[in-house]
This record gives sequence, C-alpha cells and structure tokens, in this order.
Amino acid sequence: MAKATKPTKATKKPAAKAKTAPKKAAKKPAAQSAASKKAAPKVKPAAKKPAVKKAAPVAKAAAAKPAAKKAPAPKAAAGKTAATTAKAAAPVKRTPAKKEKLEFAAGDFVVYPTHGVGQVTSIETHEIADQKLKLYIISFERERMTLKVPINKVKDSGLRKLSSRKIMDTALKTLKGRVRIKRTMWSRRAQEYEAKINSGDPIFIAEVVRDLHRKEDQPDQSYSERQMYQAALDRFARELAAVESSEHEAAVEKLEGILAT
Repeated sequence: MAKATKPTKATKKPAAKAKTAPKKAAKKPAAQSAASKKAAPKVKPAAKKPAVKKAAPVAKAAAAKPAAKKAPAPKAAAGKTAATTAKAAAPVKRTPAKKEKLEFAAGDFVVYPTHGVGQVTSIETHEIADQKLKLYIISFERERMTLKVPINKVKDSGLRKLSSRKIMDTALKTLKGRVRIKRTMWSRRAQEYEAKINSGDPIFIAEVVRDLHRKEDQPDQSYSERQMYQAALDRFARELAAVESSEHEAAVEKLEGILAT
C-alpha cells in the first residue's frame, strides 16, 4: 500500500511546474509586443516621406499643364468685359429734338373759317388721352368765345393768316361789281351764301354782301335775307379792320359807302 501512494506525489509536482511554465511564456510575448509597438512608429514616418516626395512633383506637373492651356482664355474674357464696360460707360449721343415750326405766335390775328377773325392769346400744352398736344388758344371777342386748335390740325381746320392787301383790294372791287342773283328758291340760294361765308374767303364773302345789299329805292328784304346780309357784312368788316389796323365801325362805314356808290 505504501508503494502505491508515492507515485501520486510525483505526479502532483510536475503539474505545479506546468502551471508556472506557461506564466513565463505568456510574459515573453508581452515584452515582444511592447517592443514591436515601440519600433512601429519608426517605420511609419519612413513610409510617408517617399510618398509625399513622389506626390508633390505629380501635383505640380498636373497644375502647370492646365494653367498653360487656359492662360489665354481669361485674357480674352477680360478683353470682352472691358469692351462691354467701355460701351456701357460711354455716354449715348442723343439727337436733339427738332423744334416745331409755329405758323402763329401769341398776339397774331388769324381767320377761322366758321368764326371769322380771332386773336391768338397763347400757345399751351395739354395732355389728352396720355398724349401731349400743343394748342393755339384763340379768342373771339365779338362772339365771346375761346377756341383751342391743335397745332398739327391747322391745315385741316382751315385756320389761316389775315389776307394780304392785294386780296382785300380785289374783294373791295368785287363789291363795286354787278349784282348776280340766281332765279332759284331762297332756300337753295341761302345754302350757297352760307357756304361762301363759312369758306372764310373775303372775295366770296364780298359776293354775298354785294348780292344781298338793298338800296333805298329797292324792295325790302326778308328777315332771313337781312340776317344773312348782316353776317356777311360783319365778317368782311372784321377782316378789313384787322388788315388796315382800324376800328370795326370804321370798316363797316367804308364798306357801306362803297355799296352806296
């Protein structure tokens, strides 16, 4: 029984040695790993240095090539922008607006066909339907009326200057002429007389005055004939007074004296 127990003690001892052996073996790798960690940082910078040196020349070459090709492009763009800015900065030449030639001035006497002699009091600019219009402001004292005529409608309206001295002399000779009365109804003759008066022509108006005038030894006129005669006489006398720079009553007396002879 004693021999059987000895081997058991011997077997227990190597077991203890086996436990200690692995501990020493485990520590060695730890020391090696620490040494490898210390050596690792020395290898990393050595690997990075050649990488940086090789990348730098490649980047410089790559940057130099496009810069040489695109260099003229910015110059052309700069030239265009400079030209456009110069054009924009240059002052635009504006042609001066042509002044409208005015046939009449303030204070002039004019003849409007349907109203006779008037005087231009002023020239005004009015805005009508978003358009600016220049207007002659004409005053007719005897009718107590003011007329506004656009400058661009002078010819269409028949507005004109006073007759010349030669035309007035011809009209005065017409008064001394022979009376010419048509043998038609008064209504038709009245239309013709009215058209002559509204024409504004002093010679036509003189014809109406001559044909409708009645002397003392002649039969009386009708009411409408007297009205037509007075309208024609007044229209003729007003223009004659303006041409001769005389009074209206003096012009009427002159015309009646010519008709009486």
